[in-house]
Amino acid sequence: MYSRMLDKPDGRHLWLYSNEPIHNGLSAPSPFAEPLHANPHLRWHPLRGEWVTYAAYRQGRTFLPPPEYNPLAVTLNADNPTELPQGNWQIAVFDNRFPSLSLEAHGPLDLIVPSRPAVGKCEVVVFTQDAKSSLSKLSLAHIELLLLVWADRTLQLGRHADINYVLPFENKGTEVGVTLHHPHGQIYSYPVIPPVPARMQHQAREYYVKHGDGLLENLIEKELNDAQRIIYQGNEAVAFVPVCARYPYEVWVAPIRAVSTFADLSDAQRIDLARALKTVLMKYDGLWNRSFPYLMAWYQAPTDGDPHPESHLHAEFYPPYRTPDRLKYLAGTELAAGFFAMDVLPEEKALELQNVAVDIKKESA
Repeated sequence: MYSRMLDKPDGRHLWLYSNEPIHNGLSAPSPFAEPLHANPHLRWHPLRGEWVTYAAYRQGRTFLPPPEYNPLAVTLNADNPTELPQGNWQIAVFDNRFPSLSLEAHGPLDLIVPSRPAVGKCEVVVFTQDAKSSLSKLSLAHIELLLLVWADRTLQLGRHADINYVLPFENKGTEVGVTLHHPHGQIYSYPVIPPVPARMQHQAREYYVKHGDGLLENLIEKELNDAQRIIYQGNEAVAFVPVCARYPYEVWVAPIRAVSTFADLSDAQRIDLARALKTVLMKYDGLWNRSFPYLMAWYQAPTDGDPHPESHLHAEFYPPYRTPDRLKYLAGTELAAGFFAMDVLPEEKALELQNVAVDIKKESA
């Protein structure tokens, strides 16, 4: 993997990645001339026992732009400046102009609940220069590069003393609130372990202390033996609708043997994980012959400096409940109580995905 870091006129950074050497002489454009000086803050939620981040300046960010405007488009036009340069790069990462977390956050607030600076980092990951493509359409080699990019960003971000968790994710589709359609995801780096991964870590840690091996690794072994909900099975990676799925068409993608972070993947694991990921994405798109909406979140070990042998890198896909004539969002019991109510069985939805034929043999490894 080749990489190059560039500085934008407003002080933000841009990282370019490629499987081939990146040309010299590239410059990092920006639609903005001056720094934003973002200063988000956290407020403590006493009833839930968790932090909430506040960044009111995000109200001024780009939202529902006209179709002809795309600040991620790779064009150099003085009347329509962009975030990305022309060049031979394949994947780009840059600092979010309107972050919910910032390494520059500072100053206490005098509130009736505890408050602290929302120290962290928010980055945008542009998967490809092709604005009309999608993650599902990228070659296996390109997806393998993306896994390496996530590994590099996790290592770089995790070195900050104030960053304790790095979460790559992708929101795809207007159904989940996407306003810019150039294929991209984000990376949020938090000063604390957020509630959802914290709960996962707690469960995994308790299991590891009691049994000496991994909770998810054990579940994957049971899923493979049961074989009802498997979407992809390779020598090193697996994708399946979990027996405990809370969403229709929910799928987990993981290496079969536990690794803590992207940086811990072996070459063989990375190659097979790319195949598992692409298979799932192609099956999603093949369900109704349309670009399938989802939230994809990658969970890995905290970057708090402690060892985490209980951690198991994996992705979880949360699609909205969609059929050709119906779209369902979370209801009161899910949002208010956190108690999910499923009116379909994971086995039924796994069978639908299993029956979607895909062919990635022609893709290069």
